[in-house]
Amino acid sequence: MKSLLAYIAVMVFLMCSITNSVHGQLNSTFYNNSCPAALSIVQAAVKQAVANEKRMGASLLRLHFHDCFVNGCDGSVLLDDSSTLTGEKTAIPNNNSARGFEVIDSIKNQLENACSGVVSCADILAIAARDSVVELGGPSWTVMLGRRDSTTASLSAANANIPPPTSNLSSLISLFQAQGLSTMEMVTLVGSHTIGQARCVSFRGHIYNDTDIDSTYSTSLRSKCPPTNGSGDSNLSPLDFITPTVFDNNYYNNLKSKKGLLHSDQEIFNGGSTVSQVTIYNTNQNTFFSDFAAAIVKMGNIKPLTGSSGEIRKNCRKPN
Repeated sequence: MKSLLAYIAVMVFLMCSITNSVHGQLNSTFYNNSCPAALSIVQAAVKQAVANEKRMGASLLRLHFHDCFVNGCDGSVLLDDSSTLTGEKTAIPNNNSARGFEVIDSIKNQLENACSGVVSCADILAIAARDSVVELGGPSWTVMLGRRDSTTASLSAANANIPPPTSNLSSLISLFQAQGLSTMEMVTLVGSHTIGQARCVSFRGHIYNDTDIDSTYSTSLRSKCPPTNGSGDSNLSPLDFITPTVFDNNYYNNLKSKKGLLHSDQEIFNGGSTVSQVTIYNTNQNTFFSDFAAAIVKMGNIKPLTGSSGEIRKNCRKPN
C-alpha cells in the first residue's frame, strides 16, 4: 500500500511538472541562469533610446499594450508582412503610428550576441515598457518573464481589440473586460497617455465636433489639425500638454479641465462610473503609480505562450 501511495505521489509530481513546463506561470527570475545580463542589456538600450528621443519611451510602452491586446502578449505586433504572413503593423491602430521597432531590433541583436535563442521578443517588449516608464519619471515594477513568441499574427484582431481614439466609455470598458481587465484597471492603464503624442487624424473629430472640450484648448489644437480629412493628418500634439515627456498624473488633471486630447480620454471623466477614480488620481499621484504598476503586470500576463508553445524568435520581425 505504501509503495502504491509513493508511486501515485511520484506520478502526480511528474504530471504537475509537465503541466507547469507547458503552461507555466511567468516569473521574475526566468533569465537569471540562462541570460543573467538580459535585463541590464534592455535597460541600457532603452535608456539610450529615450535619451535620444523622449517620445520613444511612450512608443515602446504602447507596443507592449498593442501586443498584449491581440491574442495575448506574444510579440505578434513585431512581425512584418511576408508572402506567408499578414502582420498587425498595417492595422488601423498601428499603421503609420506604431513605432520603436528599430529599438527592439537593436535590443534583440544585443541579446542574441549575449545569449542566442534565449530571450523572447515578447519579453523584450515587457521589459522595455517598464524601463521606458522609469526613464520618464514613472513607477517601477517587477517584470514577470518567460513569454514565448508567436509564429502568427492577426490583422483582424488588431483592428477589433485595440481601443480606437473614438471609443465611448462603454466601449472602453468592454474592450478592456474582453482582456480580463476591470474598469478600474482600464482607467489606470489609459493613464499611460500622460506621455506620448497623437496624430491629428486621431483627435480631429474631438476638437471640431465634441462639446466636452475646453474651447481655448480646442482652438489651439485646430492650428495644428485642419478640419479637412487628409490635411495635416500626421501632425502631432502631446497627449498631456502640460508635461508631455514626464510620466506623472497630469493626464488626469487635464481631464478635469476638459483638456483630454482624444475623445476616448475625455470619456472617462464625463459623468460615468469612472469619474471618482480620475479624481483620486488627480489628487494622489502615488496611488496612480502603485495602481499602474499592478495593472500593467496583470496586462502583461494576458494569454502568454509558455513552455513548449510558440518559439524564441531569432529576429523579432519574422518567425524562425
